Amino acid sequence: MVLDADSAYLALKARDARFDGRLFVGVTSTGVYCRPVCRVRTPRRENCRFFDSRAQAEAARFRPCLKCRPEIAPGLSHTDSSRSLADSAARLIEQSVHQGEPARLPALAARLGVTDRHLRRIFQAAQGVSPHDYLNTQRLLLAKHLLTDTALPVTQVALASGFESLRRFNAAFAEHYRLNPTQLRRARGEPATRAATPLRLAYRPPLDEQALLDFFARRPLRGVEQVEGLSLRRTLAWTQQGRRLAGWFEARFVPDRHEVHVHAAPALAPVLGAVLQGVRQLFDLDADPALIDPVLASMPLPALPGLRLPGSVDGFELAVRVILGQQVTVKAACTLAQRLVDRFGEPVETPFPALTHLFPQAATLATADPATIGELGIVRQRVGALQALAAALAEGRLSLQRGTPLAPTMDALRALPGIGEWTAQLIAMRALAWPDAWPAADIGLMKALGTRDQAEITARAEAWRPWRAYAVMRLWHQLEQA
Repeated sequence: MVLDADSAYLALKARDARFDGRLFVGVTSTGVYCRPVCRVRTPRRENCRFFDSRAQAEAARFRPCLKCRPEIAPGLSHTDSSRSLADSAARLIEQSVHQGEPARLPALAARLGVTDRHLRRIFQAAQGVSPHDYLNTQRLLLAKHLLTDTALPVTQVALASGFESLRRFNAAFAEHYRLNPTQLRRARGEPATRAATPLRLAYRPPLDEQALLDFFARRPLRGVEQVEGLSLRRTLAWTQQGRRLAGWFEARFVPDRHEVHVHAAPALAPVLGAVLQGVRQLFDLDADPALIDPVLASMPLPALPGLRLPGSVDGFELAVRVILGQQVTVKAACTLAQRLVDRFGEPVETPFPALTHLFPQAATLATADPATIGELGIVRQRVGALQALAAALAEGRLSLQRGTPLAPTMDALRALPGIGEWTAQLIAMRALAWPDAWPAADIGLMKALGTRDQAEITARAEAWRPWRAYAVMRLWHQLEQA
């Protein structure tokens, strides 16, 4: 635990949002565990037990609070997922659950390059629970989230949460939470408007939502994405168990609650977990300013509290846009990406006039005539890089999702034609959510730091480890505001 029990109790009494998602309190008199920001009456000190994670609290037989809802709390900000096998395993487990896919420990261990016995041992030591318990907690919390905020039938909730049968889901839910799914819905009420109720995601303040949304607004992709007020809307397609699901989502910041409220197309109901996970990465909702800001305080910039690392919901789309941005301006890269959407994007129906197309699929670009792509104004070298990347993803040789093991993914990217270190670092920064990515050859960084000497730039950035990607965002932000 980061805090001793007495300090944790003081954070609980103060309802300190800095510890939201990093600290959970189990109350022995009720059998419930809460977030430190819970608005219920503060329990007596002798009735409190403190945990680093939801999985630890549930392994101790506490059930989640129905008021503060631990399932919407922000996750942990990992310093460098490439250096922590247990963290990488945890992210892969979360990814499999939110995508509704089976999480088999032997397959997971093989993907990480270790035996399942070794993985169990290091996971228990790092997370305080077994991989199986961690997996079960993620499934149940996702199910609770969907039961509370959606009108999905219980059977669909069970499948979307990764349970292979309704019977197993009901048994696990009753065993851990001591009520069945239908009882939970009755306890929360079931208004006729439940279908319009947003899914909620919490974050730790401060978060500069305007700067984050402005970043996306300055990189428009007409038909695919739209920023309006405090909302971002976009189209999205997801393949689950061989079935392609297409739709849209809208994510709106609610600053006074430190939350993002998400609405999604009914067609995406089977993958709502993946949509929520994607929004978390898109807006960097798991970031922990209390860890990041002190390290970056030495930067030669004014304080920029709440500046986050913009991510992506589609790693392929992000990687394509980075490749198109090689040696051209942001505006020119957006123009080229727009031409790809107009030529190869798939039409999709949405309730928003500004959202009309999906970003082209990897398989579509991999098999397209190179000359046709070249007619869009994309030079031959970029066409080759785009098609090599698309083929690697379409054939399953490469994955660009948060939680994917970093080192082999970076090696695979660098091995593709037309992808150098700058491109690989930017893809790692925004598609893989690597907080220490450092694209030393970036012209913006050179301009902001006043030198073109990459060795000097990299040496100066050593003081900003392991949050150099956030340093990149601060330097870019300073340039854009100049």
